[in-house]
Parts: sequence; C-alpha cells; structure tokens
Amino acid sequence: MATESKIRRIEPDITVVEISGRLALGNVLVSLEYSVRRLIEEGARKVIVDLTGLDNLDSAGIGVLVACSGLMEQSGGRMRLAGAHGSVAKAFNIVHMDRIAALDPDLEAALRHLEADSAAV
Repeated sequence: MATESKIRRIEPDITVVEISGRLALGNVLVSLEYSVRRLIEEGARKVIVDLTGLDNLDSAGIGVLVACSGLMEQSGGRMRLAGAHGSVAKAFNIVHMDRIAALDPDLEAALRHLEADSAAV
C-alpha cells in the first residue's frame, strides 16, 4: 500500500497531518520530515499527526515521528500523535512512545488536549 499524507488546518491555529498506508524507510520519510520542518518554519505550533489511516510502520518511521516531535518541542510548539491502532499501536507500546510523544486515541481527543493546553496558558 502506498503512503499518502495530507495537511489541513483546523481553525484557528491547529495543523493536522494525516498519514495513511505504510510509514517505512525511504523517500516518503524524508518528505514527511521536510513537510513538518516547513510547517514549523512557517509558524505552526500546534500539530496533530493523525495516524488513523496508517497500517504499518518500521523503526525508521518511528524515528521520524520522534524527530518531528522533538523539533516541535524545540520550537516551543506541541505535537500529538492520534489514532494509532493495530500493529502501529503495538510498535508504539514496545518502544514506550507515550514517554516520548503525546498519544491520543483519536483526532477528537488530540484536539481537546491542544485546546485545553491553550486555555491553560
């Protein structure tokens, strides 16, 4: 299955990156990391990576998600990973991804967390 990604905005200031298919070593990872870097450079500070459509990922895919989360944190922003299921959720559990990045069961929960964080500031 081919990997696809879409970027969309949710007003007023949340960016959603939807990833579907398989996230594995290759050009797709380079492209994804570049896209997130560009979002940060353009001022995005609240990003949700929606993994609902992602069926599989390898260690390189996990590495890029960790790197993107770190970049966002360094820029003063917040990134949440939402909708991991099946083998993706298992991989996250094995590497204790919850200790590295904020995880949510779905997009709606991620939105609530980002909005609550904003209200607390």
